[in-house]
Amino acid sequence: MAAHAFVPVEVYLRSSQYEPDAEYVDGEIEERPMGEYDHASWQQAIQRFFWKHEQKWGVRVRPELRVQIKPTRFRIPDVTVLDRSLPVEQVITHPPVAVFEVLSPEDTMTRVMRKLDDYSAMGIPQIWVIDPETKQAYRYLAGKLELATTFGAAEDAMRFEIAEIEALLD
Repeated sequence: MAAHAFVPVEVYLRSSQYEPDAEYVDGEIEERPMGEYDHASWQQAIQRFFWKHEQKWGVRVRPELRVQIKPTRFRIPDVTVLDRSLPVEQVITHPPVAVFEVLSPEDTMTRVMRKLDDYSAMGIPQIWVIDPETKQAYRYLAGKLELATTFGAAEDAMRFEIAEIEALLD
C-alpha cells in the first residue's frame, strides 16, 4: 500500500495545483474524477434551473465551489446552492441550502457515501446524487440514498420535480 504524504491545509488552500480538481480530507489530497459530457450537461442543467429561480428563492448557485466541512476537511460538490442572505465566502463555511453530486464513471460508492456523510454532518438539508447514465436522482437522507423525483417538502417554496432539471439537458 502506497504511503500518502501529509499536506498542510494552508498549502492546499493556496496551491493552484489542487484547484478545483482535488478535495482535502484530514491532511490528504483526494483527486476528483473528471467529468465527461453527460456529467457536464447535468451540472449545467442544475445550474441553469436554479439561476432561473435565484431571486424568487433567495439563493445563489455555483459549480465546483470549496465547502469547508470542518477545519481539516474540504469537499467540492459539483453544484452548490447557497442561501443569498448569508455573506459571500470564498470558501463556504455555512451549510449550503443544497449540494448536487453528479456521478462520473470513475466514482465508487464508498467514496461518494463518505462525501455525502460529510455533507450531512455539516447540516446541509438537501443532498442529491444524479446518475447521468440512468438519469435517476437520489436524495441522501439519514445515511441512505433514496430514489427521489421531487426536490423539497410539500410546504417548501423551493419544491420542484427533478424532471424539470432533466428537461434542460443539452
